[in-house]
Amino acid sequence: MNIKILGALSAVALLAACTTPTTPTTAPGATQASIVPGSQEDLVANVGDRVFYDFNKSTVRADAKGTLDKQAAWLAKFGSVNVQIAGNCDERGTEEYNLALGNRRASAASSYLKAKGVAAARVTTISYGKDRPTAQGSNEQAWAQNRNAITSVR
Repeated sequence: MNIKILGALSAVALLAACTTPTTPTTAPGATQASIVPGSQEDLVANVGDRVFYDFNKSTVRADAKGTLDKQAAWLAKFGSVNVQIAGNCDERGTEEYNLALGNRRASAASSYLKAKGVAAARVTTISYGKDRPTAQGSNEQAWAQNRNAITSVR
């Protein structure tokens, strides 16, 4: 009888040792426990810091509204946090055109947040045009990643 109980306990211990623990999704290089509420890492890990745009467009896409809604709620929760929204473009087009388009993209995201109740004084915008790509490459996949507006805690 004792051998059966000992065998059963050994089997349970063996199975428990084989399971893989799950870890929550966090910002690269950060653990959930090390993320400070209201920080850039918190924004990235729990809300999302970027929205994407269509080619040559600056209108907020339907899929971006969910992220911006979460950003507005996060900013309401952390009332002392200010943010900067950087508009970015893919590599195609002139420097002047892309700076203007990046500005329109940042402004569109900013206007959306303000319409959701975020105070205008808490949001600044900047355009980097095509100067700060987030994805390398000269293909549609890279270009789609580079057509964005990125929100950063200031």
